[in-house]
Amino acid sequence: MSLLRVAACLCRGLILAFLCLVLNAALHAQTVNLSGRYQCSEAKVRGKVIPCTAAPLILKKDGRFELRGWEGSYLVNGQWVELTDSLIKARAKIAPGHKIVIRYFGKHGMVEMTYERRLAELGKTALS
Repeated sequence: MSLLRVAACLCRGLILAFLCLVLNAALHAQTVNLSGRYQCSEAKVRGKVIPCTAAPLILKKDGRFELRGWEGSYLVNGQWVELTDSLIKARAKIAPGHKIVIRYFGKHGMVEMTYERRLAELGKTALS
């Protein structure tokens, strides 16, 4: 009887530890602060690098974003930024060096846009 009681207690302890790990991971899902203004630093069309003159990607502190007139909300999920509005959902990869890479299929084939966050602009002393 005592062996059964020990096994039940051990099972409850393992379940509690598992729930603590899962809840801890869920609470830290959006701890990375990516808010700021990102300038397009590079564009690739079908693997060929071209000059990038695209509008900036703006991630606001309240979880909203702006990109070429497209507005919606964003959520950081691991190494991905999920951009959503009422109709469209897109994922962008977080790259080292304060970069966000958006890949999509455009009218000229596969397009990869790399946006880079400018932490301090010339003439400004505050961080973005």
